[in-house]
Amino acid sequence: MRTLTVILMAVSISFCFFIVPSYGADVAKIGVVDFQRIFGTSIAGKQAKAEIQKQGKQMEADLKNKYAEIEEIKKKLEREALVMSKEMRGEKERDLRIRINDFKSLQKRYENSMRDVEKKFVTRIRKELFEIVQKIGKNEGYLLIIERVGVLYSPKTVDITDIIIQKYNASFAEKAEDKSKVKKAE
Repeated sequence: MRTLTVILMAVSISFCFFIVPSYGADVAKIGVVDFQRIFGTSIAGKQAKAEIQKQGKQMEADLKNKYAEIEEIKKKLEREALVMSKEMRGEKERDLRIRINDFKSLQKRYENSMRDVEKKFVTRIRKELFEIVQKIGKNEGYLLIIERVGVLYSPKTVDITDIIIQKYNASFAEKAEDKSKVKKAE
């Protein structure tokens, strides 16, 4: 009886040391993605940034022209204020205030428009990136892929941003090629 107890204890101890750890042998594969770097270095991100800057410069040029008009009217009003009648000066000042208010509202509209354009590009790129991340996660057996924003530390070995940039650039080039074929067919 005593030998049976000793054998059972030895078997249970060996079970704990040799068999149980084998269940935990699967290593969790985790990836970290830096979306800001993707936006800055991918082809689509660079094109989006260029388009946003182009539209921004057009709006800025328009605002500069409107501001120059207002400044010219202001200078003209200051020069001619002494020789104008009180009614005429009041009318010109009212016109100037209206133009300044129009300028401010145009500036706000342009700011909102720029935010909308930026949001549209970022949303489109994020959607395309999430599809690529999903495929990489499934195909390469990742347990978890997270965005770098909330990560305080991670080793470079878990950073898969470069892989995603390569796949995204290939996907983007393929889509651009398909678009050019459709345009040529038309």
